Amino acid sequence: MDRSGLINQELKDVQKTLLSKVEGCEIIGCHQNLVSIKITKTPHRVLTVCIQFPQNYPDDILLVEFKSKVMSPALVNHIGQICDNELKKRVGDKQVMILLKFVRKFLDDNPLLPCRDELTKVKKELLEEDIDIMKMKQKQGTISIAVCKENYRLKFTVSVPDEYPTKSIEMTMNENNFPAVMAYYFISQAREFARQAVEPPLKKNPKAPPFQPSPHVFKVMKFLISCGKRYPVENCPLCGKQTLPNNPSEVVSDMKGDNYAERIYCGHLFHHGCLDKYMKTPPFEDGKKCPNCKQRIYHDKWNISPRLAEARWAHKEARQRELDEVVDFLS
Repeated sequence: MDRSGLINQELKDVQKTLLSKVEGCEIIGCHQNLVSIKITKTPHRVLTVCIQFPQNYPDDILLVEFKSKVMSPALVNHIGQICDNELKKRVGDKQVMILLKFVRKFLDDNPLLPCRDELTKVKKELLEEDIDIMKMKQKQGTISIAVCKENYRLKFTVSVPDEYPTKSIEMTMNENNFPAVMAYYFISQAREFARQAVEPPLKKNPKAPPFQPSPHVFKVMKFLISCGKRYPVENCPLCGKQTLPNNPSEVVSDMKGDNYAERIYCGHLFHHGCLDKYMKTPPFEDGKKCPNCKQRIYHDKWNISPRLAEARWAHKEARQRELDEVVDFLS
């Protein structure tokens, strides 16, 4: 059979059997000059495959161009290279159905495709080579991260659903040696970031554009990794000494202990004793502010107005003066 007849027969087979053999396909065009097939796994895993037959087909591989409105150009080019390598193994065969089945299987087996660019950015910008570890399981759609700083470690896993980014990722804290209250804050805040990315705010701003779910893998991982890197070496803004001990086993768990690590609203760490003294001594006007970032300090343990704080301090000072006078009299 000559080249033209071979191609016509192959195109007839594609038109007859493609939709039943390859799930999620849509035939846009199927002619000798151009075959165009759209393949959809999810709204964010969609590829249009544009195929042309070379002069020496099937002894040369198909000329293939991929297009996508939801995938980045870099990712689309990467998929194109993988498919070219696969077709080189099939020289001499009918290649159209082979290619389309391969593309569909690739979309099925790679749920991390919609966040590939984010993961590349995480590896490039956030992780320290030879210290931190990132492991990806493509078919399971999971990414495991292990970060270390000094003697502290933080390991977590992120699971990416098929519907990402319209559905939020899930996070699991696998291992850490931070204070329990800090580890709870890390994972809770990360989950809140993920929720905000896919759920519209309860109080809508009438001037804001309609809510659209947004990619959030990089944002969540940046937060968790930065926590693991930042807090082991952060100093108390008041005494200047490292807030957490060098040895994690020496972390103070007594919430009223002087060296207990307090995290305030702006995210900075203080020694409990330093912060307690700071919050209870003048000046109180306009409220206490973090020495590092100048933001107002909010904390449940010191949730009183500047006026009440000043009144309590004045009462304490007056009482102390009375005690001093009694001591002087008895002396």
